[in-house]
Amino acid sequence: MDVVEAEQPVHPGDDAHFVVVRGSGQAGCYGPVGERIARFAESSLSAAVMGACVTDHCGMLDRLRAAARTTPSDIASWAVGTVDCSVWDLHGRLASRSVAGLLTTERPRSTVPAYASWLSRDLVRVHDLGELRDVAADGWSFTKWGLRRDPAESPATAAARMAQAVKRCSQAIGRPVAVDAVGTWTPRVAMLFAQTCDPSCLLWLEDPLPQHDLDMYELLSATWMPLAVGERAHCDEDPGGLVHYVRPSALTLDVVGCGGLTRATQILPIARRQNIPLYPHGRSFLPGLHLSAAFPDAVPAVEYRLQWEPGRRRLYDEPLRPEGGHIELPDSPGLGTTPRRASCPAPP
Repeated sequence: MDVVEAEQPVHPGDDAHFVVVRGSGQAGCYGPVGERIARFAESSLSAAVMGACVTDHCGMLDRLRAAARTTPSDIASWAVGTVDCSVWDLHGRLASRSVAGLLTTERPRSTVPAYASWLSRDLVRVHDLGELRDVAADGWSFTKWGLRRDPAESPATAAARMAQAVKRCSQAIGRPVAVDAVGTWTPRVAMLFAQTCDPSCLLWLEDPLPQHDLDMYELLSATWMPLAVGERAHCDEDPGGLVHYVRPSALTLDVVGCGGLTRATQILPIARRQNIPLYPHGRSFLPGLHLSAAFPDAVPAVEYRLQWEPGRRRLYDEPLRPEGGHIELPDSPGLGTTPRRASCPAPP
């Protein structure tokens, strides 16, 4: 297993490392991820991959999870998912098939709907509603925005201001919006927001609590408010509790962060049995794209992060661009995660 750094320039703090696994004269890779994730994969998970069968993804995941349990952390879970996705990429290259084609016995769809998110655009602080209208008019399945609580305000004032912002912006674009609490809410604010917000304006509220407090989520789920959770799911976490206690309107699973595509395909049937759609988190855009292409009934759309994804696209040999709110599956075998060399011209 190797770690390579992207040859294309990135902004300070952006992910720039790819993990590469090799077998049968081919190489599979996944990235970009943070350097700590990549180095943990290289130092702690290489032995788990050595000599393993590239097509035995469940067996590989068991080995990776066992190796990662010595250091339980988000870094370890992300490293497991990174290696898992690298192995899927290698499998696809060896089989000359897309990963979506390996995931399903059906013909995967070639074009996947996407929803646009722009979390740095906080609805409470948006003054130019024209910007929201322009994004919403691009053909996306829907849009998602940041909704940050001002810590200087009382819970009641913050909840009322955010509910009013959701209504104002939803009316401006003529359809409900999804919002993300971005780790800034408290349980009290979430309950007050549920009592204040107009339900016709909100598609879902994502991760309103800073942790997976299942007892509090159970109370929130008893209100009308649609919830979305799953981004923080860990490779060793039982997703059944999250699904059954929260009863979310959407599962926003991070395909790499939860332990990789193999783990995501194990979680998918649990959500499907409860009729909960899965909308893959945008940080793991390409694995989520393949998951949606393979299982369109259960994974209706993927998240396209307007603030970050265009920059990440420049790191790939085969950059993908949305057209009318849809993304075409890569033409090449594997995931389409080959890093672009510095000698390649920048895409227009």
